[in-house]
Amino acid sequence: MLCRKMLVIGCWFACQLIRTEFLGGAEIPARPSIVFILADDLGYRELGCFGQQKIRTPNLDRLAARGMRLTGHYSGNAVCAPSRCVLLTGRHPGRAWIRNNSEAQPEGQLPIPDEELTIAEMLKQQGYVTGAFGKWGLGGPGSEGDPLNQGFDHFFGYNCQRHAHSYYPDYLWQDRRKIPLQNQPAVPGHAKLPPGSDPRNPAAYAAFQGTDYAPDRIRSAAVDFLRANKERPFFLYFPSTLPHVALHVPQADLEPWLKQGWHDPPFTAARGGYTPHFTPRAAYAAMISRLDSDVGVLLDELDRLQLTENTLVVFSADNGTTHLSEEVDAEFFNSVGELRGLKGSLYEGGVRVPTIVSWPGRIPAGTESDFVSGFEDWMPTLAEFTGARDVRRNDSIGGDGVSLVPVLTTLQQTERPWLYREFPGYGGQLSLRQGPWKLVRQNLSKGSETAELYNLETDPGERTNLAAEHPEKLTTLSNLVTEIRRPSKLFPLRPFDQGGNRGQ
Repeated sequence: MLCRKMLVIGCWFACQLIRTEFLGGAEIPARPSIVFILADDLGYRELGCFGQQKIRTPNLDRLAARGMRLTGHYSGNAVCAPSRCVLLTGRHPGRAWIRNNSEAQPEGQLPIPDEELTIAEMLKQQGYVTGAFGKWGLGGPGSEGDPLNQGFDHFFGYNCQRHAHSYYPDYLWQDRRKIPLQNQPAVPGHAKLPPGSDPRNPAAYAAFQGTDYAPDRIRSAAVDFLRANKERPFFLYFPSTLPHVALHVPQADLEPWLKQGWHDPPFTAARGGYTPHFTPRAAYAAMISRLDSDVGVLLDELDRLQLTENTLVVFSADNGTTHLSEEVDAEFFNSVGELRGLKGSLYEGGVRVPTIVSWPGRIPAGTESDFVSGFEDWMPTLAEFTGARDVRRNDSIGGDGVSLVPVLTTLQQTERPWLYREFPGYGGQLSLRQGPWKLVRQNLSKGSETAELYNLETDPGERTNLAAEHPEKLTTLSNLVTEIRRPSKLFPLRPFDQGGNRGQ
């Protein structure tokens, strides 16, 4: 299967080597390097450049000032693994292989199959060196979904999503080797206060502070990758674990936020969940600030290596702010602003994510676009930016998105016909956006037949259901859903999927 896959994509990319280096009438340097930064559980309004008032994000604001903010961009799905699958394979959630989080033994999640083409494979076939640094979650070590089997030359970080719930683990993966960290024992991602502890005493939380902070290691490995490959085109995929809970952050990063005087109650994990923290608001702000700092380190290194001018930088998030309100006070931070829903929901707050794209001299600085776009668009976009302009859309190559090159370079683009999302978790959900209209269905696996219809142009918070007033639009969108999606045996969306082909 691997040989057949490589032959198909190899022949196709060979045809792309003879190409015109022009885009929209302007000459584009061949083969820009690419840095794709993915935050974990970051809300639409949690960056300063997207309206955040309490948490400072100067580095991401700097990136936005020299590039474009995409204010109508959607993550691949409402939770981690299926969202990342859409990003890396270019398949929308109704055709993607991975449509929910699902564990694999002994470590990791269900894998992307070998026959899928990933962005990393697409770029590697063009001579890019490829590296992933952070959280993977799309196939355990040695499986067909292992990052080294999906187009990445190098990997450093967490293979397993659950392992990534701790920021002080006892090991990380470097390619296929476990690298021990100086956390003995590891700080668990899920725990409660020890029996007899006083939750009002800060000392009771000391057991959840480690020594060797995994994001430090991951950031350093990413910087080393930049330095080692400065003379050749590279693809750096940086799926940070920040600011996903547990609330783990070094004391030095926490201190500035303790001075804010946010007198919130401690998170004690009395009813389960992630590890406790005495000052959860300060910890969460510190984690977003730390994410911003890590972005700043990468941007500064690109500047130092004189790579900024020909490097495309993308920043986005895999889904919205967590719904775990005791750990993260989304209302206090106004995390998703006027939007409805959080992580796990296909309402806007669960899947519309802050997104920034920068390429000095090619993408207009200080601009924004509300063009409706999504994770499935990055494969054709990067293909066009790197010269692979005629990506074939069939089952062997995959891809359901549209290239964003026109809107990124000229701020003009024809409206897409639709953008579809489905998520079999959290009761079973789907949504379909067409222009300002959005169809939402929830609790499908519980037998709900209720359909919701919103006009996002006049009602971005999805407060007024217009299904009864516009039955013709409801029918049109409902019929379109059955045309768009394919059934899945692995992740069935009831009642649509009573059967299905393998992985489709």
